[in-house]
Amino acid sequence: MNVNTLADQYFAMWNEADADRRAALIEASWAADATFVDPSSEVTGHDDLNKLVGAAQQMFPGLAFVRIGDIDEHHTYLRWTWHLTAEGQEPVAGGTDIVLLTADGRIQQIIGFHDFAPAH
Repeated sequence: MNVNTLADQYFAMWNEADADRRAALIEASWAADATFVDPSSEVTGHDDLNKLVGAAQQMFPGLAFVRIGDIDEHHTYLRWTWHLTAEGQEPVAGGTDIVLLTADGRIQQIIGFHDFAPAH
């Protein structure tokens, strides 16, 4: 899988409302023991990742995660930038993710940084 396809699946996962379809996207692109960590959460494994995405969707109804710009790539690492936004509106949050890939090109770990986010 090339990095653009992987990124497309990653953002599709964040925007997929159906838990079963989201699970299929996770299965296709994440290692079974993969981890996701950002300033507000830390999860390991497919089930916890699926639950995290569902909770994020409830917190931000009507908004979507979109990749901004190009993907940087070297060795087994990727970096991409994203916004959380609604069509035609200014983003409410944005960040940068550092992605570690497995030997077969699946996501092993994502470390996310919030570039800007709503105040709590």
